[in-house]
Amino acid sequence: MTLSVETGDRPVDSARARNRPGRGRYRGRESARPARRIRDWASVTWFLVPALLLFALFVLVPIAVALYTSLFRWGGFGPPEDFVGLGNYTRLFDDPVFRGDLWRGLFLVVLSIAVQLPFALGTAVLLNQRLPGRAVYRTLFFAPYVLSEVVTGVLFGMIFLPGDGLADHLLDGVPVLDGLAGRWFSDPSTALPTVFLVMTWKYFGFHMMLYLAGLQSIPSEVLEAAAIDGAGPWRRFRHVTLPLLGPTLRISVFLSVIGSIQLFDLVWVTTSGGPTHSSETMAVTMFQFGFKRYQVGYAGAISVVMFAVSLVFSLLYQRFALRRDLRGAVTSMGAGR
Repeated sequence: MTLSVETGDRPVDSARARNRPGRGRYRGRESARPARRIRDWASVTWFLVPALLLFALFVLVPIAVALYTSLFRWGGFGPPEDFVGLGNYTRLFDDPVFRGDLWRGLFLVVLSIAVQLPFALGTAVLLNQRLPGRAVYRTLFFAPYVLSEVVTGVLFGMIFLPGDGLADHLLDGVPVLDGLAGRWFSDPSTALPTVFLVMTWKYFGFHMMLYLAGLQSIPSEVLEAAAIDGAGPWRRFRHVTLPLLGPTLRISVFLSVIGSIQLFDLVWVTTSGGPTHSSETMAVTMFQFGFKRYQVGYAGAISVVMFAVSLVFSLLYQRFALRRDLRGAVTSMGAGR
């Protein structure tokens, strides 16, 4: 027997108090928690399994097949039987064409970061101002990205056609650039820079829209406060806009580097890697050996190396460049809970 809290002197049976309806309801809730967790995990599994199956079918299985076939001298017909181990990889790094592919890929990466992305950023800053017709300019600059790589390659193949192309007619009589006429895709010294020019026309609009989205997410109050403190346009851009645009810039650099490493469509349609391998990339070399020369094992080794280069860069970039952004995202998610 205990005293009731409500009356202070009324005796209450403690056993009856333990068996109140409210207390049983709480026990029911506690017993229902494991069942709810099972239902939640079942729902998560139901939604994840199809995506994981597709990922395994179209990503993991091709990687495993390429790694397996790279250990054989195989022409693509019948089961691979001529096991060579790491012979394809030894041949790969002894090949001057593949070593040139690595340098040409690095050349495209450096030019993309040093030329294409700053050009896209400058265009985005201009179009973020209150200009008449800026929506039209945004559409025009973004339109090349909508075109497929094949259409872009065919278009610039006609523009840079030796003798009859639009580029040669425009440069006719120009003292400094007249020497480029007829040499765009046909000269080893100009083929790769011309490919990069086509890349810039095709992809800078995509990066420009990324930067525009990042610029419009910057609070105007921050820029106004910097202006009130006496910061000029350049100091506001250098010390306020660029740091706040940092996550967008890092994602843009990542996409640009990965795209340059895996470049294939534009090169294949415009130059097919020529002349004399001067514009060839790793993807083009892989296609040449896999589908033209029927050396599928060697092409598999090229694909594995290309995948390894992309993976190592992605991991290092995430570790040293995207770590702060990812940490901020995780912190925000945790705070939201």
